[in-house]
Amino acid sequence: MDLTRPGAANTTGIVRDAVDPAHLGHAELSPRGAFEAGSWQTFTLTYTAGKFGIDDTGSLRICFRFAADMTLPQFGDPKAPGYTVIMASNNAVLEYRFDVKGNVRPWDKTISIKVMSGYLKKGDTITVVFGDRSRGSPGMRIQTYCEDSFEFRVLADSIATFNFQTLPSQNEIAIVPGPPVRYLAVLPTLLRVGETFALKLKGEDRWGNPSNQCSASLAIRSNMKVHNLPDRVTFKQGEFASIIDDLRIDEAGDLKIELLDETGGVVIEANPLRIVEASPFRHYWADLHGQSEETIGTGSARQYFAFARDRAFVDATCHQGNDFQMTGEFWRHLNDLTAEFDEPGKFVCIPGYEWSGNTGMGGDRNVMFPVEGRTIRRSSHALIEDQSDVETDCHTANELFADFAEAAEWDVVVMAHCGGRYADIDIAHDGRFETSVEVHSSWGSFEWLVHDAFEQGYRLGIVANSDGHKGRPGASYPGVSVFGAIGGLTCFLTDDLSRDGILECLRRRHHYGTSGGPGGRMVIELEAHFSQPATLYHLDPKVFDVEGESTTSALMGDIVHLPEGAVELDIDIVAAAPIERLDIFNGKELIETIRPYGETELGNRVRVLWEGAQYRGRSRQVIWDGSARISGNRIERAVPINFFNPDRTLEPIGDDGLRWLSLTTGNFAGFDMWLEDPMAGSLEIETALVMERIEIATIGFEDKMFDRSDNLPRFLKVLRLPDQNPHRGMKLHRRIDIRDQGDNPIFIRLTQEDGTRAWTSPIYVYRG
Repeated sequence: MDLTRPGAANTTGIVRDAVDPAHLGHAELSPRGAFEAGSWQTFTLTYTAGKFGIDDTGSLRICFRFAADMTLPQFGDPKAPGYTVIMASNNAVLEYRFDVKGNVRPWDKTISIKVMSGYLKKGDTITVVFGDRSRGSPGMRIQTYCEDSFEFRVLADSIATFNFQTLPSQNEIAIVPGPPVRYLAVLPTLLRVGETFALKLKGEDRWGNPSNQCSASLAIRSNMKVHNLPDRVTFKQGEFASIIDDLRIDEAGDLKIELLDETGGVVIEANPLRIVEASPFRHYWADLHGQSEETIGTGSARQYFAFARDRAFVDATCHQGNDFQMTGEFWRHLNDLTAEFDEPGKFVCIPGYEWSGNTGMGGDRNVMFPVEGRTIRRSSHALIEDQSDVETDCHTANELFADFAEAAEWDVVVMAHCGGRYADIDIAHDGRFETSVEVHSSWGSFEWLVHDAFEQGYRLGIVANSDGHKGRPGASYPGVSVFGAIGGLTCFLTDDLSRDGILECLRRRHHYGTSGGPGGRMVIELEAHFSQPATLYHLDPKVFDVEGESTTSALMGDIVHLPEGAVELDIDIVAAAPIERLDIFNGKELIETIRPYGETELGNRVRVLWEGAQYRGRSRQVIWDGSARISGNRIERAVPINFFNPDRTLEPIGDDGLRWLSLTTGNFAGFDMWLEDPMAGSLEIETALVMERIEIATIGFEDKMFDRSDNLPRFLKVLRLPDQNPHRGMKLHRRIDIRDQGDNPIFIRLTQEDGTRAWTSPIYVYRG
C-alpha cells in the first residue's frame, strides 16, 4: 500500500499523540511520600477516564522499571505477598494480567488491564490496590534500593487501537534507606610510607543501601601508629558517610584498623592496607560498568557518579548505558558529566557506553574513551526515534572494531562482558582494542568467558564490575531481583590515577578483579621470576609490532617470551577475611590448590557449597533449594554463605537438619555447620540436582565433589574446615612447569571464607 497517497491507512504501528494527552485522563496514588526500602506497603492507584473514556477492548498499562525488585503483583492468592485487586467503578468487566516484559524497556514490568465488556466514559474509574491486606496478604514489598522518584507509570489505549500513550502526569514515591544493620570502613590498599590517606566509613541497611540513620559512637583501634587518627568516630543522623582525612604512617607494615562498641566488641574491621617503603605503583579500585535511569538503570547519571565517589568510595568509574537507548542528547549530557566529575589524582570518571549487540552479532562490549566528544557507534537505534546519526551504527562487534581502526582511534579500550547478552569472543574479537574479559558482575561469575579467550589464544586481562542497574556503582547488592550476586570491583596497579593511567593499565592487564562486597578489597601481589633472561611485552606482540624489553621478572598481566629456563611464582596476599583456599592455574588447568591451614587444624566445622550456571544467556539461574539432615550427630550452629537476599534463608529443622532457598548464577553459595561430634553419623543432602548420603567421618581436607556439569559447571562440594580459621595472609613461592607449545596463562584465584573471590590477570609465558 502506498502510504503517501491521501487517505492511505497507517499500518506501520504507533501513532504519536493519537489522542490529545490532556484527554487521556489522570491517575492518583495513595499514599504518597517517602517509604523505607524493602518495607511492606499498600498503595491504591485510581485512574479516572478522560474525554474519550476507554472503549470496549481498550486498555490501561501500569508499568515499572526493569530493575525494580518490588513484590510482583499477583491476583490469585489473597493471603500471599503482592495480592492485587482491580475494579471498575461502573462494573465494566476487566481482564488483567501481569508480565515481567509487557512493555517497551525500561518500563518492562507491566500490569495490563483490558475492558472486555462495557466501556468507561469520562469520569469513570479503574482502581488498583497493590498489596491488598484485607484478606491476609502482608502487602507489597517495595523496591529494596533507594530512588528519589519511583514511578507508577500509567499508559492508556482509549480508542482500543492498541496505541498506548503515556499519561502526561505520573505518580511517584521516594524510597529511602532503613536503619543500619552493619558498618563498613574503607581504606586504600597499597601506599608508600609517608603518603597521606583517608579512612572512609558508612552504615548500610539490610539491603545494602548507605544509611543516613546512623547514630553510633565507635572506638578506633589500630595495630600501627597512624598520625591524625582519632580515638573514636561518631556517626551523625542525616549523614551518609564519615571521612577521617589526612592520615599518615611512617613505617612499612600491614595496617589493621578495627571499630569497637562500648563493650570492646569489634563492630567492623577495615580492609587491609599495606604500607611499603617503595613501589612503582599504588592500588586503585574501580567499578567501570553500570547504568542509570536514562537507560535501564535507576537514578540520574549525576547521582550515579556521585554515589560511586561519595558512598561507594571507589577511585574510578564509568557509565555504560545500552547504546540503543543512548540518544544523542543524553550522550552529550553524559560527556558533560564525565568532564565535570573527573579529577585526576582524586577521582577518575571515564566517558563510555555499552555496545549492546545481539549475541549472534558478537554480544555485549564495554567501550571506554580517554576524552569526551567521541562518536558513539551503536549496535542499533532500537529505542531511539532520532535517526539522524544512524550511519554511524555498527551492527556487529567486528564492524565496531573495524570502525575504530579506520578512524585510527587506537586509544579506545573495550571489555568483553556477560550480562543479559554475553560476549561471544569466538566470533568477534580484536586485540588492538579489546584488552580484558569481565568474569564477575551482579549477573554472577563467568570464568568460562576467560576460558573462551584461552582457547582462542587471546591474551586478555581479568576484570570484575557491577553492571549495576540499581544506582549503586561500586557497592551494588542484588536485592530480590534476577541479579544473583554482589557487583564486582577491579583493582588497578598504577601510579597514575587518571583516565590515561586506568586505560593504560587495562591495555597492560595490570589488574585483578574481585566479587566485591564488604570483603572485596584485599591485597594481592603476583610476580613471576625467571632463571634465564626473558623478553617482556606490555602490548601483545601477536597483535602489535612492538619491541620487548629484557627482564627476569614479570607482573600480573605481562606477556613474556622465555626461550628456556624455569618460572618461579611469588604470591603475597593480605585478605579481608580468613582465607579458605588459593588456586593456581595455567590457563584452564588447575595446577595446585593451597589452603593456609593443615589437616591437623581441621575441627567440627563442615562446609557445604554449591556453584554454577544453567546457561550462558539470561536464563542462567540454577535453583539449589534443598535440605540437609544429620543422622547420629547434632548440629550446634550453622552460618549461611553468599545468601545475599534476606528472603532466601537458611533455617534449622530441629537440631539435626537444615533447609534453604538459594540460587546461583555462575557464583557459589552454601553454609558452614558445626557438629557436636566431628566424626559421628552421616549427612544426607537433597537438592534438585544433587541427592547424596555421606559418612561424616569421610569428610576431610579434600573436597568431596558431586558434579552435575553439562554445558557449564554445576556442582556441589563438601569439605571440612578448622573451627576457627585465623589465616588472613599467604606468602608463597612456587616453581611452575610450563608447556613448550602455546601460551601458559598463569594466574591465581583467591577464595575467602566469607564467600568473596578474586582473580588476577594472567602472566602469559610462552616458549616458541
